[in-house]
Amino acid sequence: MLSVLFESHHLYYLPNFLPIIKEMQRRGSYEIFTSIPDSIPKQEKNIFYQICNEQDISTIVSNDEQDRIQVIKNKKFDIIIIGNIGQIEEIAANHSLVVMVYHGIGLKQTYYNDIVERIDIRAVESKSRYEILSSQGHSNLIINGYTKCDPLININNQLDDYYVKVGLDKNKKTILYAPSFYPSSIEKLYPELELFSNEFNLIIKLHNFSWFQKRYKYQSEMMKNLNSKLTNLYLAQPHDYDVIPFMRISDLLISDISSTIFEYLPLNRPIIMAECLSIRLKHRILKKRFTRKLDLERYDSIDFVHRMNEPGQLNSLVYHCIEYPNELSDLRLGAIETYLYKNDGKASSRLIDEIENKLPVA
Repeated sequence: MLSVLFESHHLYYLPNFLPIIKEMQRRGSYEIFTSIPDSIPKQEKNIFYQICNEQDISTIVSNDEQDRIQVIKNKKFDIIIIGNIGQIEEIAANHSLVVMVYHGIGLKQTYYNDIVERIDIRAVESKSRYEILSSQGHSNLIINGYTKCDPLININNQLDDYYVKVGLDKNKKTILYAPSFYPSSIEKLYPELELFSNEFNLIIKLHNFSWFQKRYKYQSEMMKNLNSKLTNLYLAQPHDYDVIPFMRISDLLISDISSTIFEYLPLNRPIIMAECLSIRLKHRILKKRFTRKLDLERYDSIDFVHRMNEPGQLNSLVYHCIEYPNELSDLRLGAIETYLYKNDGKASSRLIDEIENKLPVA
């Protein structure tokens, strides 16, 4: 049995990892463990442990961070899969095959900077990103697609039960609002969301940081207030860690600079990209410091969304997208190949094939 550790720096990395874990479980011959840093908020860790327990995945639990690291080092895992560089140089054994499945494919430059030499395989979700990373001198790359999106293609359960779970009317069109934590459209769109039509279901899926990081908790407080006012709203809670089930039952996505605008593409449904963002004062003053954080070339190339510059455009644009869902359909289909490689639900399988090819012959 090959021992595998999924080092999940935050709860929201799990949706990227679970399709890989399930494929490894299907193949057998893998002993799978997960772990999360001790520094993560207690509520977030408890949800993480609960989910892993429900999925029959062993977890490494420790008294403190140094103890956790030592336990991992002592286990000398054959394979370690990470979502960012974290403490990989400290926890990997000499023989460990280290695989990076980056936790987001959005519009931030961290995608290109969060790299260390200890990574043996860097899973890349598209040819365009592969070419950029190759031009920067990286030779540990494979193209496999985006594992998080596999469940969007491999839909094997009825969705009616999910409508019941969230308490929404399956006969109404469903709008999903999934913003980033920073820069975010939440503050600018909040007044418009208060006026959201009862003709639609509204699901709000916040970023993990909006619940657990002190700096951004005001965002979840705003949405809780909104939740008390609207009857057709489901506010996804911290334990609703995965946006994919909400994508499945939605007819339209509203987002901003979040990775969700790319993750939603396999469904070929309308996307509204809010460009009305709240920017910190220091970034308004030092604009270059802010723009350096964004992948501006990628941002400018996005042509498969309905862009929205003014909050007041939201409701009319929602009606437009619901009435004309096939508008921009050809551009969305083209974007799947550009940003996600293949729309076949086999990104995890391709990744594991590459991992097995890299492992020494027994």
